[in-house]
Amino acid sequence: MKAAIELDLFTEIGKGSRTAESIASAISASPLNKARGVRILCDFLVMMGFLSKQDEEYSLTIDASLFLDQRSPAYFGGAARFILDPQLMAPYHNLAEIVKTGRTTLPEQGTVSHDNPIWVEFAEAMAPMQFMASQEIAGIVAGEGESNVLDIAAGHGLFGIAIAQKNPLAQVTALDWKNVLEVATANARKLGVADRHASLPGSAFEVEFGGPYDMVLVTNFYHHFDMPTCERLTRKIFAALKPGGRCVTLDFVPNEDRVSPPAAASFAMMMLGSTESGDAYTLKEYEKMFAGAGFESSTAHSLTKSPGTLIVSMKA
Repeated sequence: MKAAIELDLFTEIGKGSRTAESIASAISASPLNKARGVRILCDFLVMMGFLSKQDEEYSLTIDASLFLDQRSPAYFGGAARFILDPQLMAPYHNLAEIVKTGRTTLPEQGTVSHDNPIWVEFAEAMAPMQFMASQEIAGIVAGEGESNVLDIAAGHGLFGIAIAQKNPLAQVTALDWKNVLEVATANARKLGVADRHASLPGSAFEVEFGGPYDMVLVTNFYHHFDMPTCERLTRKIFAALKPGGRCVTLDFVPNEDRVSPPAAASFAMMMLGSTESGDAYTLKEYEKMFAGAGFESSTAHSLTKSPGTLIVSMKA
């Protein structure tokens, strides 16, 4: 899959290169191998279910056409490149050691080490994947009227930006590392809300939030840390909210058995390999954490555009 994405193979097939020879020519493969490499890769992708084959011609499956052709607005190739980054994959070459020690073999705190440049790549790569989810979430929480929103670990910024698009009276402050915020700012300009989108550079655990806010977004962030660290952040969020304010959390939330649903439950393994103490937390664990910080209630929402769960926690 990584090789096919790097070669733009799916895009070239989508454009009309259908035989191994024509695909090889389109991707500038060496003519010396007589398209052998392309043929073997394409046949393997047929077996994986990403391509179809009729006689000697290849075509994209529906999923490949939607997510792996660069011309599609839902193109997923950038996200796949990020997930398959050698730095992220390296710990799994020695997973036995990680299982024994309970922490990543990556230096410092793993992917959440201070100002890790990998999050710039993440912000750029994941935006197409998260666009539809951001729109769905904005439809649930954006509301109407004046709203001051803090977007913690904003990354690409799409979740806060979608709220600003949905509610023309919303003001959004995006918090992240300075170099990551450049991506969010560019997206705010592109999507027409730059005049209501501010930046707050730094660590969510160190920088003063300001406020008070009507809403704090915490999207795909809690899972990077152990529960005591999450609890400290939640108390800080509670203090930054106005009475009646909401903490809006998006995360991978497994069932109580921790083995279902697969997409959410398996995320714990990613955190084992890439962080010092991250995990995938159940809804009961989140409810206990928010209640302990002082929130009056927490309501979970299933999403159709994301494998994550949305949790809306209310401050009295």
